[in-house]
Amino acid sequence: MTVTRTYFMLDVADMTRAVDFYRKVLGPVVIRHESESWSELKVGETTVALHASTTPTPKVTALAIEVEDLRACYDAVLRHGGQVLVGPITEPNGHLSYEVADTEGNTFTLASAIPLPPIAPAPDALG
Repeated sequence: MTVTRTYFMLDVADMTRAVDFYRKVLGPVVIRHESESWSELKVGETTVALHASTTPTPKVTALAIEVEDLRACYDAVLRHGGQVLVGPITEPNGHLSYEVADTEGNTFTLASAIPLPPIAPAPDALG
């Protein structure tokens, strides 16, 4: 069996509003397809598929988007109708992150790599 592609699918109530949110928050995203019922956005190496639903249920997703300018994206989330739910969180992997929600209530992690301080050598246990 050959996998031809993978994507995150999010249910949305208002396709135009949802596409507009991701376009404005993440900057130039490639729109692979756009219609009233199904839109595909190429976000970095991932496809985010937006599926129109008459009964969308906002959901916690496993979607994480790493950006260069976390402050600008944080501000854009708020400016374009999203919400910041949790953060900032300093992750052990050297990322600073926020949990945010899009205009449809779908949550995702917005993160940026931060420099980690150098690790001091461990003291010699033998003396």
